[in-house]
Amino acid sequence: MMRAVQFERHGGPEVLQVVEVPRPTPGPGEIAVRNRFAGVNFIDTYYRSGLYEAPLPGTLGEEGVGEVVAVGEGVAEPRVGDTVAYLSKQRTYAQYATTLAARA
Repeated sequence: MMRAVQFERHGGPEVLQVVEVPRPTPGPGEIAVRNRFAGVNFIDTYYRSGLYEAPLPGTLGEEGVGEVVAVGEGVAEPRVGDTVAYLSKQRTYAQYATTLAARA
């Protein structure tokens, strides 16, 4: 399990809450990253408010920096222990996220 910042309904910052969710595991061609930093962008307010469509419950963030903690099948680089900056649709306001290795 891990902690993530999620929203179960659209609204202002008051809808954000810290919840326990399953920790993601990387699939083929993916890496799992222990986040140290998450990008905070104005577009996140659009998803949170409902101006842009987002599935509920939702977790914000599309980029992050952290340490690779697992690699999926077929991934040669980066390796476990490497520090990466990455883009992800997994959402990065969380302790862990997965992304395609090619996006790191």
